[in-house]
Amino acid sequence: MYKSTTNLAKGIGVGMLAGAAAVTVGSMMMKDKKQLKKNAGKAMHAVGDFINNMEYMMKA
Repeated sequence: MYKSTTNLAKGIGVGMLAGAAAVTVGSMMMKDKKQLKKNAGKAMHAVGDFINNMEYMMKA
């Protein structure tokens, strides 16, 4: 049960990361490169925090 829940959380995180990457690439044509890098960095950081929080909740 624990392992399948952890795998589910990781899968959700990877899916969110892929979605954020798709949005970032899609908006690349509308914004300048500096803003794109800033937003992509924020999205990556948010996904990493989310995965860490999910792992912490599964351990408790």
